[in-house]
Amino acid sequence: MAIITISREMGTGAYQIAKEVAKKLKYTLVDGAKVAELAPKYGLTAEIIERIDEKPPSYNTAEDRLQAAHLTTMELIFLEKAKKGNVILYGRGGQDLLKEIRSILRVRFIAPFDERVEMFAEREWIDPDLASDLIRKNDHQRGGYLHFYYNRDWNDPLGYDLIFNTSRLSPASMVESIVTAAKDPRFKDAEVEALELLEDIILSKRVETELLKSDKVKNLHFKITSQDGVIALTGHVHDDTEKNHAIRIVGRIKGVLKVVDNLQIMNFKPYKEQ
Repeated sequence: MAIITISREMGTGAYQIAKEVAKKLKYTLVDGAKVAELAPKYGLTAEIIERIDEKPPSYNTAEDRLQAAHLTTMELIFLEKAKKGNVILYGRGGQDLLKEIRSILRVRFIAPFDERVEMFAEREWIDPDLASDLIRKNDHQRGGYLHFYYNRDWNDPLGYDLIFNTSRLSPASMVESIVTAAKDPRFKDAEVEALELLEDIILSKRVETELLKSDKVKNLHFKITSQDGVIALTGHVHDDTEKNHAIRIVGRIKGVLKVVDNLQIMNFKPYKEQ
């Protein structure tokens, strides 16, 4: 059940390297195109994918909550492809989505800003000033996505196993390094544990998605944990009605065998600016 995650700065040429690694290892590359291909099976349209893909979610209004639900649905696409094994998860926070799993190889591609601008402008046949603007905004968007959703600095080297500066190394050498690392026996040894963890993560995401879709649960001020089909809800709700709705929704989800209620009721009046 080998899994490689790819994190990349725009303009590093990471995509071609990922494609070559997938070809050499005979892995499935799960990128934006693959997500778009699978999206309709999960009830997502191309327009929804464009709106949520690698963008920080929000939870304030009903529309925001629905957007967050779409985002967790997209994560389920990644997770269920990962469960099949022999995959490369390209972007979209894969390394953080699977942070509890020890049998994944987390790879990141970087390069100096000016060199990324030059490479991107040449590849896309666009003005360097426009390329600079696009890359700067893309960096902020992707970095903001990880910071908002996973509370992690995108540039923290401890979030990755291999970091490549594409301005310093040839594509062939990077491909060979990744292929060699992916065959490390330590990843193989952790596969059984990884499959069990993936099952738990997938069920937790299904629960989160359904709760976000519901207009009966106002805010997810609680933690969702899953183990062997047992879902524990820990945190607080506003009243008994909201609590009962949450438990009922979770209990109906396929794969949930039991719901452990650790929810506390905390009444408060929303702050209004005078």
